[in-house]
Amino acid sequence: MIAAGDFKNGVTFEMDGQVYQVMEFQHVKPGKGSAFVRTKLRNVITGATIEKTFSPTDKMPRAHIERKDMQYLYNDGELYYFMDMETYEQLPLNKAQVEDALKFVKENMVCKILSYKGSVFGIEPPTFVELLVTDAEPGVKGDTATGATKNATVETGAIVRVPLFVNQGDTIRIDTRTGEYIERI
Repeated sequence: MIAAGDFKNGVTFEMDGQVYQVMEFQHVKPGKGSAFVRTKLRNVITGATIEKTFSPTDKMPRAHIERKDMQYLYNDGELYYFMDMETYEQLPLNKAQVEDALKFVKENMVCKILSYKGSVFGIEPPTFVELLVTDAEPGVKGDTATGATKNATVETGAIVRVPLFVNQGDTIRIDTRTGEYIERI
């Protein structure tokens, strides 16, 4: 069991027969009345987000999310195939299960497959990935003093905001949690 007063980002728990992950939390202690915890929660199965307020003493059962490393192999239209690197078994996942997580993942990358009670509900890409810029808008001369950015398309098809000095053919590091450019390599 976990008390609402102990919530941290990333904690998973069961509530109303569903599994939720804490995305944001805030402990509030008003001048009058009792303290409460304001949260933003994501249903890990459906992906829906809700905002809910708890008393710090409310207790929920913890939900254990299994994370297993698997290698992304390929997709054949609707199905995306992942391979268990220990048993070499392949796991096909449909587009709804992988959602936006694959926009920074290329073939042969290792991802974490997320499951709850044996049911796979999503994937977690590596935190940082290095991808090749396949297309970049030209930088506009004179914009350099403002810290301006431009759009660049990486080899997986995702569009990332990058500084003006990044060009087509460069390799860049991206934070997959936020989709932000980190550095040119």
